[in-house]
Amino acid sequence: MAPLTLESPTFDDGERIPEEYGYTETNVNPPLEIDGVPDDAESLALLVDDPDAREPAGKVWDHWIVWNVSPERTTIPEEWDPDEAVEGTNDFGGRGYGGPNPPDREHTYRFRLFALDTTLELDSDTDADALESAIEGHVLAEASLDGTYPP
Repeated sequence: MAPLTLESPTFDDGERIPEEYGYTETNVNPPLEIDGVPDDAESLALLVDDPDAREPAGKVWDHWIVWNVSPERTTIPEEWDPDEAVEGTNDFGGRGYGGPNPPDREHTYRFRLFALDTTLELDSDTDADALESAIEGHVLAEASLDGTYPP
């Protein structure tokens, strides 16, 4: 079986995320493509964060937290409204996607996808730390896609 992969048709791994996906621009998620989900996966979870925010914000900044995504899903369209999945609370204080918004210099944003052996019973106030705790011991495979974004 092929490994789990996460890609975007709008930017390559390690390359620049197009400007329109930024928080002060259209603030919609870029399209994503998923492949290689293990046959025994019950759900997928997606975390988008900014580890470069540690210095200006004092923490890894969480931009998008989504779980209970169908393992049958092969694409996440631009401006996705995941009615069959659950979105948690990001560090902008809302639910849903919060685009890149580096305050000081170019930052790298991580899109991390997890194939899980379960579905999760979490409420929409769940943050990334709580999601990461909940998936511990349930990850069958994971993939990541990194993109950069300038201030």
